[in-house]
Amino acid sequence: MIPDLEQTFRWYGPNDAVTLQAVSHTGATGIVNALHHIPTGEVWSLDEIKKRKDIIEAASFKWSVVESVNVHDSIKTAGPERDQHIKNYIETLKNLSAAGISVVCYNFMPVLDWTRSDIDYRLPNGASALRFHAPAWRAFDLYILQRPEAANEFTAEEQADAKQYLDSLSADEVTLLTNNMMAGLPGTKDVMTVEQFKDIIRRYDGVDAKTLKANMAYFLQAIIPTAQELGIKMCVHPDDPPFPIFGLPRIVSTEQDLNDVVNAIPSPSNGLTFCTGSLGARGDNDLPGIVERLGQHFHFLHLRNVKREADGSFYEDNHLEGSTDMYAVMKAPVLEQKKRKEAGRTDIAIPMRPDHGHKLLDDFNYDTFPGYSVIGRLKGLAELRGLELGVKRSIL
Repeated sequence: MIPDLEQTFRWYGPNDAVTLQAVSHTGATGIVNALHHIPTGEVWSLDEIKKRKDIIEAASFKWSVVESVNVHDSIKTAGPERDQHIKNYIETLKNLSAAGISVVCYNFMPVLDWTRSDIDYRLPNGASALRFHAPAWRAFDLYILQRPEAANEFTAEEQADAKQYLDSLSADEVTLLTNNMMAGLPGTKDVMTVEQFKDIIRRYDGVDAKTLKANMAYFLQAIIPTAQELGIKMCVHPDDPPFPIFGLPRIVSTEQDLNDVVNAIPSPSNGLTFCTGSLGARGDNDLPGIVERLGQHFHFLHLRNVKREADGSFYEDNHLEGSTDMYAVMKAPVLEQKKRKEAGRTDIAIPMRPDHGHKLLDDFNYDTFPGYSVIGRLKGLAELRGLELGVKRSIL
């Protein structure tokens, strides 16, 4: 019998409005967590890791996945402090291993972990979702950020649509859009100013996709040998959204990109996070096919659905609805589990979590991180749990 996927839930720590007691009502057995209070680039001490692990285990959960040990900008830009930050990263991996934690999700996105124009997009039933509205993104880039190169990256029609959209907004709505577009800082609700955002983007001057891929390969070649010795499985998260924004390159957006990651240093420890929402925002990504061809490298699953729109926009749909065939997506990892069992692998119960739930019912009474309401994700997990059972009953 093939074990179920390990059901996990992201928790942002003791200050999260979603408590571990609330998470216990979802049916999840594992927690996905990170030490967000430690600045990016600094070593996570064994004491700090154990403190958090003790809290999680006291609530009868397992700390299943670290998401994320963030990668410092100096590593992404090949700055002068790159090697020191890589040494710090390796020390953190050693401490995580000493605490018995073996799956580490990370990303290699410049500046922002995610980008949305609307973090309170109301669906017809009144639920709140996250949305990436392409005209809003272009309006921010062209007329608020005023990035000079943007005029060469958008067509005349796209620029006209963006200007029309911006002109339709009130001053308060412009402020809200500005804050939303810059809200994807790793593990925080802090929002920077436009000038601060410009300054950070300038750090990436001269860093194109080819350079960023080379810098990522340098990072992986430095850390993966130690990760393999420690038994840690690194799994990169795809770009969100999966295309360049604000002149910043994106290098984990397509199947070819995923191949480039695992080929940078072939190792059981150099793996992937399969995020159906991020990859599914591109209509040219064949999600079930990606699992079939690259599933052996998957150490973590983020399962959600987005509804794509003709102009490049998308919004977070119900987990079993949207533009992605979630039956086919769930079937692929189950077949991958079968392959792993037949090959004698031990990592068969791949950790998965429901991603980016809607705000529903009582969720509106809590100030949660965007996309991380409790009831919306509980609903998503229940749907995914039922889908997994149905898939297994139909094919195994």
